Amino acid sequence: MTGPGEDGNGGRAGRFWSARRVPAALVAVVVLGAAGLLLYDVAAVRAGRPALGWRRRLARELAHRHLENGWIVAGAVVAVLLGLWLVVLALTPGRRGVLPMRRDSPDVRAALDRRAAALVLRDRVMEVSGVQSVRVDVGRLTVRARARAHFRDLDEVRADVDGVLADGVRELGLARRPVLSVRVHRPPRR
Repeated sequence: MTGPGEDGNGGRAGRFWSARRVPAALVAVVVLGAAGLLLYDVAAVRAGRPALGWRRRLARELAHRHLENGWIVAGAVVAVLLGLWLVVLALTPGRRGVLPMRRDSPDVRAALDRRAAALVLRDRVMEVSGVQSVRVDVGRLTVRARARAHFRDLDEVRADVDGVLADGVRELGLARRPVLSVRVHRPPRR
């Protein structure tokens, strides 16, 4: 028996990871620039030249300011938050807009965009007799459908919408079958 996210033939269908090239490039450029500037200044001091003005001013400020100073604490908090943000970016998959599909072959990975899945399911629900309008939201774990029925019994429409959505989700071929949540109501009377 296969577990969630697995298929008998292709193995585990994990989530897709974002490349995050722009944040990585920005961090690399900032670190490279800061390290190059510091290395140049250290080499200049070793060669007998005075330290650059920013380094002398920074050393003087750090020598005269206490650690409880508001600017020092604020700078430390900003550095810690920026570091935590970069760690979270590095450790989490960022492609939340795509849903992994079942793997029928170990060499092929496929995904479906959430908006495309919602559009397909919405079109399927609109074919149900008695549905006037519908809104379908597809999340990683749930599919929520809010339909407006106009001439059939609400329980009959709800049962038909449940069936159509269950068939539609199964035919999408998602690795993890989401939970269905269906609400059917009548339009307000005028």
